[in-house]
Amino acid sequence: MSTMISTGSTSSDSVRTEAGRGRRLRLSGMNWLVWRQHRAAYWTLLAVAAIAVAVMVYQRQQMMTYLEGYGYPHLKDGWEDKFDPAPLNSTSQVLQLLPVLIGVFLGAPLLAGDLESGTAKLVSAQSVSRVRWITTKLGVSALVVVVCTTAVSAAFTWWWSPVRPSSYALSWYDGAGFDSSGPMPVALTLLTVVAGVAIGMLLRRTLLSMVVTLGFAVVLRLVWSHFRMSLGNVVTATTHNGVTGDNVYPNLPDSANVVDQSYLTASGDTIGWGSCNAATDKAVNACLEKAQVVGWSVDYIPMSEMSGMQWLGASILLALTVGIAAFIIVWGRKRLV
Repeated sequence: MSTMISTGSTSSDSVRTEAGRGRRLRLSGMNWLVWRQHRAAYWTLLAVAAIAVAVMVYQRQQMMTYLEGYGYPHLKDGWEDKFDPAPLNSTSQVLQLLPVLIGVFLGAPLLAGDLESGTAKLVSAQSVSRVRWITTKLGVSALVVVVCTTAVSAAFTWWWSPVRPSSYALSWYDGAGFDSSGPMPVALTLLTVVAGVAIGMLLRRTLLSMVVTLGFAVVLRLVWSHFRMSLGNVVTATTHNGVTGDNVYPNLPDSANVVDQSYLTASGDTIGWGSCNAATDKAVNACLEKAQVVGWSVDYIPMSEMSGMQWLGASILLALTVGIAAFIIVWGRKRLV
């Protein structure tokens, strides 16, 4: 009888143990394989993101202690005198490199490494389809990238927000501020990573793919820097108080990005502000009178447009990312191996 009781107790414990194991969150199948294959890159990204967030939280606490001494949120004049913008500037520069680094070291080798080593042929010989293998690789990698870049971007945006209305630390319309906050780091990084995967799939050589992905990331940065400000709605401010003397220039919002400025004529037309350059004031005034200049016309983008511009730009970049991802799946389904 005792033996039977003991056996029943052991079986019950075994069932409880298996049930406990089943309740744990564990990867299996292709998810486990992809994570294990690229775990060094994934854990590195997660660790760097955690450290970066911790540093930015600390830096914000230090900054807030300083600003509260000047009456934050209603800052007194002179707070910029001893404010050190170096931490914000240096961090924003590093954040601009993240899409490049992650695209080169994670995106480019993701498929190129398997194609070059022959692992892709081994996988295709198993019961797993090529589409599932590719989508799992893209999905797991994209998830890790989104988690890391979202955390870092949120921390930087939170850190910068108290001094963002002032251009003393960072200008919102420059890449240092615009591309390092909000949804932009996520969108730029995802596009670079997925483009790197596509490049690796086509070239099938890891080192070559990394070099080409680096070139793609640089070109993307240059194109985006020229395209960025075209996403905003331009506002025009005019005056009719002449162009020389006091209080003749339009009153613009703080940190407004001036796109263009011109002379405004009596007929409502504009002419270039350099049209009346002359050696003497008398000659300048004569030119202004002849052109019937009555004031200034200034085109600018207010800082209130920043959030909308970022989300619009991120939507465009994410649409491109989805398009490239679809190309990878369609191409890889038939021609990967």
